[in-house]
Amino acid sequence: MIKFTNANIYRNSDASEILVKNGIIEQIGHNLPAADEEIDLKGRLIVPPYVDSHLHLDYVYTGGGDDAKNASGTLFEGIARWHDVKKNQTFEDAKQRMLKGIQEEVSKGVQYIRTHIDVCDPDLTGLKAMLELREALKDNVTIQIVAFPQEGMYAYKGADELMEEALKMGADCVGGIPHFEWAYEFGQDSVRKTVELAMKYDKLIDVHCDETDDPMSRHVQLLNALVMIEGIGERTAASHTCSFGSADDAYAFRMMGLFEQSGMNFIALPTENAYLQGRQDTYPKRRGLTRVKEFWESGINVSFGQDSINDPWYPAGNGNLMNILDNGIHLAQTMSLPQLDVCLDLITFNGAKTLNIADDYGIEVGRAANFLVLDADTPFEAVRQRADVLASIRNGQHLFKKPEPSYEIELDVFRKTK
Repeated sequence: MIKFTNANIYRNSDASEILVKNGIIEQIGHNLPAADEEIDLKGRLIVPPYVDSHLHLDYVYTGGGDDAKNASGTLFEGIARWHDVKKNQTFEDAKQRMLKGIQEEVSKGVQYIRTHIDVCDPDLTGLKAMLELREALKDNVTIQIVAFPQEGMYAYKGADELMEEALKMGADCVGGIPHFEWAYEFGQDSVRKTVELAMKYDKLIDVHCDETDDPMSRHVQLLNALVMIEGIGERTAASHTCSFGSADDAYAFRMMGLFEQSGMNFIALPTENAYLQGRQDTYPKRRGLTRVKEFWESGINVSFGQDSINDPWYPAGNGNLMNILDNGIHLAQTMSLPQLDVCLDLITFNGAKTLNIADDYGIEVGRAANFLVLDADTPFEAVRQRADVLASIRNGQHLFKKPEPSYEIELDVFRKTK
C-alpha cells in the first residue's frame, strides 16, 4: 500500500491523506493507517488528471510545410490545406506524430483525451494508426476516438459510408461538421445522419457545430432537438458553437433553456477560436468563443480543449491545459474570486462529464488512484500562477515526477538594502 500525506485535495477540504492499494483509492481522510510507502506531498494541491475533451491528434506537427500555409488564417483555408497535406500521410508518419502529440499532452498532466480523427480518406490511415495507439497506451492514457468527416459528410463523396466503417472498426463517437457542407440543408442532413449512426451503433456524439461567425448558422438547434427526442443529450457534445456567441439574445436564451432540458455538453476551444474567428471583422472584433460564462452560470456543462498542436489551423499549442484554461477564463470573463476557486473544473470534472466517464473519475474511495500534484497549495494560486504539474499518478504509480523547483542562485532582491 502507498499513503500520500499532507495533501490539499481539490473539492475535499476535509481530508489530507490518500491511501492506495493495488492502484485503487482505499481510504481518504486524516491519520490513516501506515503503509509500505509514504509520500509527503508537502501541502500541495492535488487534482484529478486533466481531460483534453477536444484534440486532433492526426493533424499534430503538420503545420510547418509549404502545403500547410494558411494565408488567411481561417478555418476554411485550413481544411483546404489539410486536404493537400494528408495526401502524403503514411501509416507510420501518422502514428509517430500522434505518439509525439500524446506524449506532449501526458507530460503536462493530461490522462484523458478525446481525439477527432479525419475519416475522409478511403484508406482510413489516421484511424488505423489511432486505434493501434489507443490500445497500446491504455494503461497510461485513456483515449476516445471520434470518427470525424473533416471535409463534410456529403461534401466529400462517400464520407457517410467511411463514417460507418470507422464506427464498425471501433471509433467511440460520431462526429460531424454541418457548417462545412455546401448548403444549409446538407448540413442539417449531416446532423440527422450523425444522430442516426449514434443510435444504430450505440456511440457517443461530438459534432463540430457552427464554427463560424455567421449568427444564422444554427445547426446546434437541430442537434439539440434530435438528441432530446432520443434521450441522449448527456451522451452528446457540441464543439466550438462559435456562432452562438454572435447570435441575438432572444434566440440564445431560448436555446439555453432547451440545452438545460437536454443535458447536452459543450466544448469551447479558447486559443484556437480566438485565433481563427473574427477574421472578416474590422472593429469591433469578435472573440470567437461561445457563451461559456452563460453556460457555466446556468449549469450547462462546458469544458475546454486544446484542439490543435502546430497544424494548418493553428501554429502553436503544446497540450498544456493550464494555458488553455488561462486564455479561456480571460476571454469568457469568468475570473471573479469564487470562479477562480472552481474554474479548474473546466479542464477536469466538466471534461470527464463530457466524455461520459464521470462515474469512474475523481479522487474518491473505490476509484482508480489517478491524480496530479500541482506546484501550488490552493486552486486560486494554481490558476493565478499557471501552476506546473510536479507529478502525474496513474493507478497509484508515477507516470512522471519532477524535482522540487529550486534556484541555482536564489533571488534576493533585498540584498542591497541590508
